[in-house]
Amino acid sequence: PQGRGKKKSRKHQRFMERRVLLEQKGLLSPQRRLGTQTPMVGPEACSTLTKAGGTTAPRCRKVPKPKQVVSPSLSPSASLGSIAGHRSVLLSQGNGSSKGVQMSSPLLRPGKYVAIDCEMVGTGPQGRLSELARCSVVNYEGDVIYDKYVQPELPIVDYRTRWSGITRQHMKSAIPFKAAQAEILKILKDKIVVGHAIHNDFQALKYFHPKDRTRDTSRIPVLNQRAGLPVRASVSLKSLARHLLQKKIQVGSKGHSSVEDAQTAMELYRLVEVQWETELARSLPPRPPSPVTDPTTDSNQYMDDRYWPTDLMASSL
Repeated sequence: PQGRGKKKSRKHQRFMERRVLLEQKGLLSPQRRLGTQTPMVGPEACSTLTKAGGTTAPRCRKVPKPKQVVSPSLSPSASLGSIAGHRSVLLSQGNGSSKGVQMSSPLLRPGKYVAIDCEMVGTGPQGRLSELARCSVVNYEGDVIYDKYVQPELPIVDYRTRWSGITRQHMKSAIPFKAAQAEILKILKDKIVVGHAIHNDFQALKYFHPKDRTRDTSRIPVLNQRAGLPVRASVSLKSLARHLLQKKIQVGSKGHSSVEDAQTAMELYRLVEVQWETELARSLPPRPPSPVTDPTTDSNQYMDDRYWPTDLMASSL
């Protein structure tokens, strides 16, 4: 009997050493030791008090509720609602200015946002067809990441210089439409794209961007509301810039600048970003529930020798 007890003791010792090793490697959750209590969340927690004579009685004490801590970062799979809520907290810590947004932007994945604007010229009969002649893309901070002149697929009939700013001289350095399209779509892939009346830009690019990743500043009632304009009215980028940014754009006879227009659209987006994203999150369908864990799965089965590689067994003994 004594020899059998020693053999059982050695086996149990090896078992416990393996369990500790698995816990250290993070492959097994720590085992609750005998006599320990699982902490309770609530106004009070109870433990067992042993009195003289072997009787037991419950003893309760108040336990403070854990403080809510805002996560310093967001996971890549965070929903729009969680992103908007996180931005609200960060912005409420500052004065709500654009400077506050810039300070918090590294936590908010600004690389996922770009703004675009395109300039078109007239082709086809009487120049009635609109084709891409220039495209500009800026990042979340308004820095230019793409700005090129594009040669339309059909001969240009009307340069529309008064509005487009495009001249015959610009076409000397223009790249073919197909090449430009490939470069631009590579930038827009998996991005949230901001623009004003952006459907016209996508049409010129012969491209369709996912609706849930498109932010059209011509279709945001909150912008019109802030500007003191009719909520459902179609307001020009120039008018919104004047009312909300105190900025004059599209002035003079040399036509529009696609860089300036893209930067202005991004500024307007950032002005109402938190409120806009919160409203969008409410309109999205609910996320599917997390998969239910199978309660019959027990990690203790992996303590058996057949699950242990030889080299790992050698290092643990």
